[in-house]
Amino acid sequence: MSKKENEDRAVTLANQAVNLVASGQAEDGSRALREAASFAPEHPAVKAAFLKIQSVDSIHTLQKLCGKFILEQDECAGKEALSYLDRSGAVPADIAQECLELVIKERNIKPKNIQDGIVAGLLRESIAAKNAMAKRLLAGTTAAFGQVYDIGDRSATSIADLVLNKSAWSKESEREGCEEDVFQLFLAKLLEVGHDYDGRALKGIARLLAADAERLHSYIDDAIFDAILCSLDNREPDEVRSQATIATAKYLELSGEKGPAYIAKFIPTRITAGRSEEILLAFSVAASVFPIVPTHAAALFLTEGFVPSLVPLLDRNKSGGVEHAALSMLSAACVDSACREAIKKHCMHWLNHVMKSRKDDRPGLAAVILAKVLDPTMPGKDTGGKAQQEKDGACSLVPLFKKLLADPRPASKQSSIEGLAYSSIHPTVKEELANDRVFLLQVLQVLKASQPQSSTVFGSLTLINHLTRYLPVLSEEQQRMNQLKAYANASKATTQPDPLDEAAAVSRRCKAVVEAGAVSIFVAISSNLSSASTAILIAIMLSITHTQALRGTIAQQGGAKLLLLRYTSITGTSGTDHQTRRTAAHALARILISVEPSLIFPASGNPPLTSTIRPLLSLIADKDHTDEGPRDLLPIFESLLALTNLAAASPEISDTITRQALPMIGDLLLSNNTNIQRATTELVCNLTNASAGIAAFADESHAADTRLHVLLALADVEDIGTRKAAGGALAGLTGFEGAVKGILKRERGVEILLGLCADEDREIVHRGLVCVSNCMATEGKVGEEVRKKIEGNHGAEILKNIVRRSKEGVLVKLGWGALDVLMG
Repeated sequence: MSKKENEDRAVTLANQAVNLVASGQAEDGSRALREAASFAPEHPAVKAAFLKIQSVDSIHTLQKLCGKFILEQDECAGKEALSYLDRSGAVPADIAQECLELVIKERNIKPKNIQDGIVAGLLRESIAAKNAMAKRLLAGTTAAFGQVYDIGDRSATSIADLVLNKSAWSKESEREGCEEDVFQLFLAKLLEVGHDYDGRALKGIARLLAADAERLHSYIDDAIFDAILCSLDNREPDEVRSQATIATAKYLELSGEKGPAYIAKFIPTRITAGRSEEILLAFSVAASVFPIVPTHAAALFLTEGFVPSLVPLLDRNKSGGVEHAALSMLSAACVDSACREAIKKHCMHWLNHVMKSRKDDRPGLAAVILAKVLDPTMPGKDTGGKAQQEKDGACSLVPLFKKLLADPRPASKQSSIEGLAYSSIHPTVKEELANDRVFLLQVLQVLKASQPQSSTVFGSLTLINHLTRYLPVLSEEQQRMNQLKAYANASKATTQPDPLDEAAAVSRRCKAVVEAGAVSIFVAISSNLSSASTAILIAIMLSITHTQALRGTIAQQGGAKLLLLRYTSITGTSGTDHQTRRTAAHALARILISVEPSLIFPASGNPPLTSTIRPLLSLIADKDHTDEGPRDLLPIFESLLALTNLAAASPEISDTITRQALPMIGDLLLSNNTNIQRATTELVCNLTNASAGIAAFADESHAADTRLHVLLALADVEDIGTRKAAGGALAGLTGFEGAVKGILKRERGVEILLGLCADEDREIVHRGLVCVSNCMATEGKVGEEVRKKIEGNHGAEILKNIVRRSKEGVLVKLGWGALDVLMG
């Protein structure tokens, strides 16, 4: 190529390089510039391109992307800026401030959602951006708020978060002042006419009330509360109604009688107006407030004449929306027993008519209400023939609920799940549903596909819990009390449980649920559940781990790790949190009893096997137990069995258990419950195979001697399993001089060891012979003293009897060996 051709080619490549770098393709731009330099390195255009690219490189990536998005309306650059904030987060302080100023000052940027995301990302990730925004609010709250509010939902919510973030403000008084101002501005936005941002304002209101309702609720007057209640209209999007529900709940929590009194006027006024829209709104509000203030809502619902006039009102008003809202209200009212009775008295015919004649999701809602009011297990019901009729009526709804479950509409699935959650209380329904594998697979698919925090997930888990729940095991005293209560109530009902609720039937249902793959679904959804749903899921896990044959499958599907992760993730201190953690630990213990622990938690895996020790020990400790009732010993017993299995996994794990559990183990060795005492002794037998366990009984300290004396006493109890485990522990410990010395300190120590040799159980005899042989093999004065004591306690005769009567070579060999040492 000629020189001119080279120069022309270099200029073209230099221009391409500048454009590539400017568009964010730095690597391609650098490559083009290097190629340009190879053609004409001294050409002015190449040098100019180099300097320009160098100046662009000195600008921070986020600054360049925001500049291109705002100034050049480059949507791709905006998306890359969002990705940068989500990916890297950290932004230099000056860059964050400059980007924030640049992005929020432009009002006509499209698409708005990208601008909204960048502002929210900066206020989320950068303390400098938070500080800058705080200063803007202090300088002019209304202007700064309005500018950010108009950008989008996420930006507006970020302002609410900012005024709650104490670290972003130099003075608490300034933060509190801005918080109050911002709250009032959100309220003003809610009252504005003609804008489409009700959900945006409600998000801010709900967020601030949830965090600081005590200071802010007084700013809500009747007009604002009216606007919040109007947002509960069931025609509004779910997101708007959910935020309005939060705001309503927080306000009612602190408003005393003022809030309920306003609702008591709001609902009748709208119904009296007679217009469909007003009636629909009244029913929507009633449905929403029933779970929040059930007592006040029930009193309003039971106002004289309201329920009897409800069906005539609906017959006059043929609006499907009004009917739907009325059904939602009736369903919510079923939380109260008096309301259920009123519905049953005045609305049953209408509900049956809706269930049979409508074509949308109203039949499902009507069926759910019927299931609730016909449920004889709910409070306020008799237990006679009428209850049996109601039970049959509730069971007859099951085919409809199963049909609705196959309907692709989410509302139908939700009604199906809710109705089945109530109907599945009945043993016959439990059996029918559990034996329908197609149905179980459908429920599990709904569970997997639904939002983790949704009522559908809660209902699905409740349904499965009903299928798998065992009846509580009652003590003799509790059984007698139940009989006395039945006699006192003159009940004709039998006190015996339904055969379909007995353990064998429940175990079959648990098997069906596990074989349908439920545990795998639980693993997939468990990390994002609400606390209430988590508690139900853990209760299901405890039920299905009751059957030993299922534990391997449950572990294979990830059940053990699910339980461990949920145990560690629950950090609350409420009674419910404690019980859920305890239930998770109990279910985990059951799996570790039946499945080799190292197969579930391999040495190279995560979480490690040692992480299971703390949950198991929490079952033994149970610090929150009170003396108000009998202590449930089954979790303690099964925890001890699981720990025994763990202790056999490796010396390191055994030593960890000993260090963490020794005081508790000492207490449980003295338990007056034979099963607990035996299980603890078996654990000790495994722990004494490792160094920490040996030291705990044989380091010649006073504490070790005390423990050893307890172990000797357990080798002399009536229970054969406890004697066997104590003998096994002593067989290992007597190989150490410290333990032999401790045995000699006990007056009957040697006598107890010889008693093991004279036992009728061959395994105990074997352990006794090992103990005696080990003791006699001890060197020095200790060994001599042992041999003298054995002779003095007729040891030679006991050993000869073993040799004479035993037909097992190993016992004969040990007996002759001990005799040789003793006689020699």
